[in-house]
Formats: sequence, C-alpha cells, structure tokens
Amino acid sequence: MKAVSDDCERFTSFPPGHLYSSKQGGLRRWYNPQWFLEKIPSTPCDPIVLREAFEKAVLMRLMTDVPFGVLLSGGLNSSLVAAVACRYLAKSEAARQWGSQLHTFCVGLEGSPDLKAAREVADYLGTHHHELHFTVRVIYKGCKKNTFTKAQDFQEGIDALEEVIYHIETYVTTVRASTPMFLMSRKIKSLGVKMVLFGEGSDEIFGGYLYFHKAPNKEKFHQETCQKIKGLHLYDCLRANKSASAGGVEARVPFLDKEFVKTAMDIDPEWKMIRPDLGRIEKWVLRKAFDDDQKPYLPKHILYRQKEQFSDGVGYSWIEGLKDHANKQVTDSMLMNASFVYPENTPTTKEGYYYRTIFEKYFPKNAARSTVPGGPSVACSTAKAVEWDAECVSVSYEHARNHRTWKIIMACQH
Repeated sequence: MKAVSDDCERFTSFPPGHLYSSKQGGLRRWYNPQWFLEKIPSTPCDPIVLREAFEKAVLMRLMTDVPFGVLLSGGLNSSLVAAVACRYLAKSEAARQWGSQLHTFCVGLEGSPDLKAAREVADYLGTHHHELHFTVRVIYKGCKKNTFTKAQDFQEGIDALEEVIYHIETYVTTVRASTPMFLMSRKIKSLGVKMVLFGEGSDEIFGGYLYFHKAPNKEKFHQETCQKIKGLHLYDCLRANKSASAGGVEARVPFLDKEFVKTAMDIDPEWKMIRPDLGRIEKWVLRKAFDDDQKPYLPKHILYRQKEQFSDGVGYSWIEGLKDHANKQVTDSMLMNASFVYPENTPTTKEGYYYRTIFEKYFPKNAARSTVPGGPSVACSTAKAVEWDAECVSVSYEHARNHRTWKIIMACQH
C-alpha cells in the first residue's frame, strides 16, 4: 500500500486467489477449491494420508538455494514443521549445500513459555538453535525503605512499533505479534539466513484456537475454519509475510500448501471438533497423525501442548507492557472522543487508539484505513465467535483468572 498511497486517491486490497484483467473488466477468482464454498465434507479422517500430505508440503519448501531455517516457537505447529524438516533434510538437495543440521529460531522475553518449549524441542531434534531475547529495562522508584514500584520498559519493542506498523500496514492487534517477529527477522538476516519456514495456517485449518471449544456443531465449526482461512491475508499471513520481508527474510508456510489444505479441509469436521468426553483437544486429528510410538516425531507433552497465541507465547508481560505504554500516550479524554476523530473502525481501547494514530501518520487516506478489517472479535477469531459465547464479555477477571478461558476473556475485554 505504501507504494500507491501517496499517488492514488482510491485503492483497494488485491484479494488472494484472484487475477485482474482489464479486458474482462476487473478482478476474477481463479482459485476455487471446494472448501471455499463452505460445503460440509464427509470424508473420514485418515491420519496417515494427512501426515504424508504435510510431509510432502514441507519437503517442497526445502527446495532452496539460500541458507534457511525454521521459526520454532515450541508449539505444535512450528514443532511439527521442524520435526519433519529434520527428518528429511539429510536427503534433500539443500543439505548438500548448507549442511544437514537445521537452524531453528525463537523470540521472547527471558523466561517466556515459547523460549522454554522451543529449547526443549530443539534439543530433542538436535537443531542448531538461536534465541532472540527482548531487552527489558527494570526501573525502581524508591518511596520508603524496602518499598518501591517497578516499571518494565520494553524499549526495543516499543522503539520498533512505528516501523512495524509502517511495514505491516494495519492497526489491529496483529501489531502485538508482528513486533517480536520483525525484530527476530532482522536478527535472522544478520546471521545470513534468507528463508524461514513458518507454522502459520494450522490453527485456521484445524480449529486450533481456544474459542473453537464453543463451536455448537460441526457445520458451524467448518464454516468458521473456512472464514478463518479466507481472512489469513488480513492477520497471521500479513504478519508473517510483511514482518519477515521487512527484515529481509522470505517466509514459507507448508501448512498452507494448496494440496495439504485440500486434504485437511476435505475431512469431516466431526473429527476436528473438540470433544473432552472423547479425549480430543484442539487440533486432535493433526496430533494423532504424528503420534508415532515406533519413531516419534516429538515428545508426547509437546505433541499435545495447548495452543499459545504468538504474542502470548513470547512473554505475557509483552502485551501488558504494550497496554501500559499506550495508556501513557492516550488519555481518557482522547479515547472518549475517538468516534469523532476516527468515525470508521473506531478504536475502543487505548492500545487500539495508539496503533491507529501511528497508522494514520503514514497512511492518512480513507482508502488506506478501509483496507483494515473491523468489528468485534474474540482471541484471534472472527466476529462469529462472539455469537458462540457472547456471555464471555461479562465474566469478571477474578472469576476467570484461574480457569482455562482466562486468555479468551482477557482478549475479549481488551
């Protein structure tokens, strides 16, 4: 957008899966898979077929003539990418040029969930692992003896916010996860690595977000996964693509290989439904496909690790630090009058208001702000999830803090 926003008064996003023809009069969709029509499939799940389809997708993306690695967060998605890449790397053409030991990368605050889990996976797979830590400066302000207040200054991430929003061209909470990814991409590029495999797409295909626990039936579940995939270019893929590209790194996403998506989306959604009574957690079919006791891909507790949002996994205090910083930049009066300043997609939080002011500084035209989606959502969801669990908005923090739904409610209220 930055290439046209200064010179064009009117412009819109070029939608994925389309081509443009001036002779035929504009845009036309060329990619028309069955799942795009949101018809409910009935094919039973075959774990071996699903596993082989994903292995093929990873192998295709190991064809490269540049140094490469895997973004390893320690969660299921990236761990499976790393596990498959490690298993087949030695036989690939890339190994002859760059060696058979895979490089893996993780970013987070010291002590964050992702760093710990990623280190464990890297040790298990035997990769050459690289960690990028956020810089955190702790400031103590003395009051009386042995009493103080503490403020954490996430200076490196805060300093990068304007540059991140300029590159990713959005003002939604995608900014949270884009910032550590942007910093990490610059670090990866400085090491000479030019291509990285990402785990994006799995949670959209298999209903991996925690709010899918609330899906009322398989039809609603499947329709929501279809909507999630259709919106990837506005959220997770936008983050992965633009954050990495801004740092000079190419992102490849094997979970979004078209043949793998077809295989996964052809599965009867009944198999994807989260069923605690049957011992099925989120992404159960994917976990089952790689649950091999004879030649394990991953340790069991990693294979069945619960989903973390990327911005949570890099360190929960990162989000709190962003909110605190936004609270210092945006007053109560500014937020109260937000609808007059920003009548379209009006921000409802100080964090959202702060991101919006940065976005408007670089992209002030109406056409630019219209390319960003709006509306209510819950924890990485579409607005449909609000219908599934509208009551979550009214649940108090204290009641929810000790329950599994805490992260969903926190995202919903903020």
